[in-house]
Amino acid sequence: MIFSAFEWMVALRYLRSRRSESFVSVIAGFSLLGIALGVATLIIVMAVMNGFRQDIMSRILGVNGHIDVAGLSYSIEDYDSKVERLKTIPGVVSVSPLVIDQVMATANGMSAGALVRGIPGLDLFEKNWISDHIVGGSLSPLITGEGIAIGSGMARRFDLEAGDQLTLISPDGNITAFGTVPRMRTFNVGAIFNVGMSNIDSSVVFMPLSMAQVYFKYPNSVSNIELEIANPDEAQDIARLVRGELGQGHRVLSWEETNSTFVTALQVERNMMFTILTIIIIVAVFNIISGLIMLVKDKGRDIAILRTIGATRGMIMRVFLIAGASVGVIGTTVGFALGILVCENIESIRRFVSRLTGTELFSPEIYFLTQMPAQMNWDETIAVLLMSLSLSFAATLYPSWRAARTDPVEALRYE
Repeated sequence: MIFSAFEWMVALRYLRSRRSESFVSVIAGFSLLGIALGVATLIIVMAVMNGFRQDIMSRILGVNGHIDVAGLSYSIEDYDSKVERLKTIPGVVSVSPLVIDQVMATANGMSAGALVRGIPGLDLFEKNWISDHIVGGSLSPLITGEGIAIGSGMARRFDLEAGDQLTLISPDGNITAFGTVPRMRTFNVGAIFNVGMSNIDSSVVFMPLSMAQVYFKYPNSVSNIELEIANPDEAQDIARLVRGELGQGHRVLSWEETNSTFVTALQVERNMMFTILTIIIIVAVFNIISGLIMLVKDKGRDIAILRTIGATRGMIMRVFLIAGASVGVIGTTVGFALGILVCENIESIRRFVSRLTGTELFSPEIYFLTQMPAQMNWDETIAVLLMSLSLSFAATLYPSWRAARTDPVEALRYE
């Protein structure tokens, strides 16, 4: 559709009403502001939800792996040969035997529950999410089987540094003539890590596999085998191959199955936020409709004069299409720019608001993150822009059609 310079001039003139006719311009301004805020908020929230999901899932998958294998009985025997067989499955990047168990950790008069993950030291060293985030000591003691690694949150809680000692108490203790006695042992802290996820930094202890096998009594066996694959989205398909390779007697779960509740909750929350915020844009679009209808009614005499001097119904319709669509396009553009600006600086904004209000926004203990994530998905962003523009153009159709149908004789008669 081609718009003439005359149509643009008249449409922009109507949007800049005189002081006596300023109410229509006020409605147009609020419509523009509503669309801008709706688009910006939708882009920001979707980016934060994407960033939150990506960050959380990457850390969860980094710690737990993509596929978990556990024995239906107490432990997995002959795990070395099974590890080698699993490494031959297409798409598998690494396979690690593990001993996982719960303990009570205590040091300097403080106690707290902890999860011990016994893993070969070299396997742990090859995991960048942990080896690249060592803030104290080194992983060398874990490779040589002489120490453990704890998170920075646990180190702060127990006031520990690399080289100090941490006592672990296992509830699965030794059986004596006087009953079951909890198994207790003191370990040297060889490394302190900080992966940026509070529940991991404050409760997970990494231990050399050989040391964990002795401490938890897994002679020549392990409790779990974890696999990392090249494409996490193929976890369920590869899990079926793992089940076929190992046969009966093993429980094989992909990361989607292990974290099904969490993944589903994130998706439901994301969809609900999208729906709720889209309503903001729809409300602003209704403001465009009401504003244009009032403008058509207010400009009835002008429409009649334009028709009498030769303007066609199509020209009148295009004038009001331009007037209404301009509000939607400008509002969408402003919202798009504002959304990108906030997404690019969201962590700085969070810190500024936290300092201004004196409160901790998005506490790491609650949201499991040390900083505010935002990851824009351009497909989603473009979809938001197209939706906003489509609704804005659709909102102009009825008022423009009504303006084009105005009878000049009737309009001049009642003026």
